Amino acid sequence: MLALNLPPYPFKISNREGKKFIFDMLRKKYVALTPEEWVRQHFTHLLVEHKGYPQGLLANEVQLNLNGTKKRCDTVLYNRDLSAKMIVEYKAPNVEITQAVFDQITRYNMVLKVDYLIVTNGINHYCCHIDYITHSYRFLPGIPDYVEL
Repeated sequence: MLALNLPPYPFKISNREGKKFIFDMLRKKYVALTPEEWVRQHFTHLLVEHKGYPQGLLANEVQLNLNGTKKRCDTVLYNRDLSAKMIVEYKAPNVEITQAVFDQITRYNMVLKVDYLIVTNGINHYCCHIDYITHSYRFLPGIPDYVEL
């Protein structure tokens, strides 16, 4: 797998029937190791181990209903009252972060109405804070620590 612009961590890889699986600490199970999953596991490790995000408030593959269709948010951070606080969208390292990616996460946010949106391909990371009072948004210089949210 490609080197990412994220801290390394002691990931667990399993081989089954000729396919590789990586352990997902949030779902507590092995999942198929795809390039996007490689990014997800590194990024969730960054959030928990380096940015202080409570593991118990993060969830991977969160299903939501958008205009009658089922969609899945890659990762959602919840507040302690279990309202959604942040959506993270992952792409494989070779996938460019384009307007279409931001459009995708924005559609998810029409349902969840979070304060923060993050898009990453493991190389480039973008974090946006949404201000619902002024109907504006601003890109942050980096991924905030949990205590800064």
